[in-house]
Amino acid sequence: MEASHYYSEIVKELSRAADFISDQEAEKLVDEILHAKKIFVAGAGRSGLMGKSFVMRMMHMGLDAYVIGETVTPNFTEDDLIIFASGSGETQSLISMAEKAKSVGGKVMAVTIFPESTLGKIADACVKLPGSPKDQSDKYKTIQPMGSLFEQTLLLFFDAVILRFMEKKGFESDTMFGRHANLE
Repeated sequence: MEASHYYSEIVKELSRAADFISDQEAEKLVDEILHAKKIFVAGAGRSGLMGKSFVMRMMHMGLDAYVIGETVTPNFTEDDLIIFASGSGETQSLISMAEKAKSVGGKVMAVTIFPESTLGKIADACVKLPGSPKDQSDKYKTIQPMGSLFEQTLLLFFDAVILRFMEKKGFESDTMFGRHANLE
């Protein structure tokens, strides 16, 4: 099969995935971002990379946002929000971070395939995204390996959250360019 066919199938999967994301769950995430003093994002592997792109966009909007594990990441306080991006919700390092964040008293949210996971149970709220190749029901069927559908959906979901945040705050894309890196 040619690569263009696979591309078309992936786009179809992503289009179907959008239908399974709860507007209520997504709006809860936007509201928590609006009310947080600082926003932290954590994820492992490719999910972590999608999280980093989300933090970059939040920084472009002027939010105090950080990637967990970077040398410039400040302390987490009770006024803060941490968002975990984890397909399985069972990554031990993320579970440990979530427990610590809860003990500090800040808000914990998870974006995951499995809200019933350990991470999902620790979180104050979850956003469920499709993407498990283990769930081959018609609604979640994917031709892609491992967590690819989740990770791609995660990137697009985070971009949609940014758009909703911009809408609520009355931000324009032009304003964000003023915060774009200029030493590249």
